[in-house]
Amino acid sequence: MSTGPQVLLILVIIGASLAVLTKGADWLVDGAAQLAYRLGISKIIVGATVVSLGTTTPETAVSVLAALRGEIGIALGNAVGSVICDTGLIFGLGCLLTRLPLDRFILNRHGWLQFGSGLLLVFLVVISTAVYGAPVITRPMGVMLLCLLAGYMFISIRWARNHPNPTGDIPAVTHSVTACMMMIIVGVFMVVFSAQALIRSVALLCNLLGIPEAVVAATVVAFGTSLPELVTALTSIRKGHPEIMIGNIVGADILNVLFVTGASAAAVALPVPAEVLRIHLPTMILILLLFRIFIYTSRDHFRRWYGIPLLAIYAAFIIVSYFARGIVGL
Repeated sequence: MSTGPQVLLILVIIGASLAVLTKGADWLVDGAAQLAYRLGISKIIVGATVVSLGTTTPETAVSVLAALRGEIGIALGNAVGSVICDTGLIFGLGCLLTRLPLDRFILNRHGWLQFGSGLLLVFLVVISTAVYGAPVITRPMGVMLLCLLAGYMFISIRWARNHPNPTGDIPAVTHSVTACMMMIIVGVFMVVFSAQALIRSVALLCNLLGIPEAVVAATVVAFGTSLPELVTALTSIRKGHPEIMIGNIVGADILNVLFVTGASAAAVALPVPAEVLRIHLPTMILILLLFRIFIYTSRDHFRRWYGIPLLAIYAAFIIVSYFARGIVGL
């Protein structure tokens, strides 16, 4: 097949992937908002549990398989990098786009778990270095993180029942709980797999057009890992449910430590690569600390300018990471 028909076919696949991605995000957000109303719980809680669990499960599968293949940098870097991307890029962009509401009842609880999970990961690295002489997330540590995941889900349900103003606005059309769950499941499936198809198609198109592989790796592939969360966030804002976006970000940060890292380490011990130790972990703590400060200094909404330092840190992280890998300028 000549290049022309190949390019045309790839463009058709890209268009179809975008259509499926958009529709899947619509179903995911609508299902989550209506599930919150049906169960009488906050939309942030649904975002922090059901939605975040759905969007991080594929990442967990990728990380576990990477760990079993010995690709430790992918397994651990994916988890820590996702925390940085979710909070820096996606939340930062959300702040710039609209005034994001601050549910102090939830964020004073889940927000501390978000920050605490990041600190816990760093603490485990410090402990392992002191005990074993090298930074490593051991299999018992992975099992412990998975046990904490179960505790997180349990306490989230307890907090949801105690929320003083759980449901907020009543959606115009509501479905049964079963229908809402099916919308969420199908929506997650459509978002995740259409995002993968989109990224692979764009990468292939770049190769056919002669764009260097290093440029593709530094842009298209890196962006692809955060695309499901980003599309879900933008759809949440567009549909007037920014609480789902906030909950998804906070919940995904927690799950990236407890679920993604925990499952990967439970499968095989994860030595911490130098890049993760020197760049990823410090950036993660910095960005989570900044998020905590923003919660503390805000009242009922996050200020829109909060997005500027978050996006700046994320941009600096990307630049430093690729210089460290020798992809740019070295």
